[in-house]
Amino acid sequence: MENETFFDMRGIDKDYIMGDEAVHVLRQVNLQVAEGEFLSVLGPSGSGKSTLMNIIGCLDTPTAGRYILKGRRVAELDERELAQIRSREIGFIFQNSQLLPRLNALKNVELPLIYAGVGRRERRKRAMAMLERVGLADRMDHLPSQLSGGQQQRVAIARALVGNPAILLADEPTGALDQKTGRQIMQLFRELNAEKRTIIMITHDMNIAANARRVVHIIDGMITEGGGTGDA
Repeated sequence: MENETFFDMRGIDKDYIMGDEAVHVLRQVNLQVAEGEFLSVLGPSGSGKSTLMNIIGCLDTPTAGRYILKGRRVAELDERELAQIRSREIGFIFQNSQLLPRLNALKNVELPLIYAGVGRRERRKRAMAMLERVGLADRMDHLPSQLSGGQQQRVAIARALVGNPAILLADEPTGALDQKTGRQIMQLFRELNAEKRTIIMITHDMNIAANARRVVHIIDGMITEGGGTGDA
């Protein structure tokens, strides 16, 4: 790869114990992602893609295997270090935007900066700039209930970006949107990737996955390389 490796997974297994049986969710996953990549993980429901996303995002730990994130062995990090990675280096975007309903768009975007200890004036400035970046300069004082589904997802993207994370993890980011709005969100993702942001997106939709520059398929917890164009 031309760019520096962002993370490297080797032989990742993930098992869950259910009663007397072990359920094998991930099986010998090998995945390497370079800085600045736009990767889609494509697979049906129950394929293990959400579990993989949680491990990438340091929300879960593998049963076996090695995960190196920006030169650090994740298994050797304590909970404080993992929490810092999640809050400072990873931006999470979910299928349902998960905005706080009683806060307007601006205050929703400010939330990660509050947790990071950023002062009021600076966090307001950064949150406003990010909402402008996603095309919502005229919706900053609107509550989530006053926004369309696509606008809510743009707020969620702004919230994920406001801390300037090294990587964006998007879990079915267009799953709750109509096709037209989904295409608009994908256009925004491509623009962000053109700015050298690393994006990993999980989806069950082949058309959405094709927006990425690289696609891997996951079925029954096993990964195979696919395609991807980045200009769909």
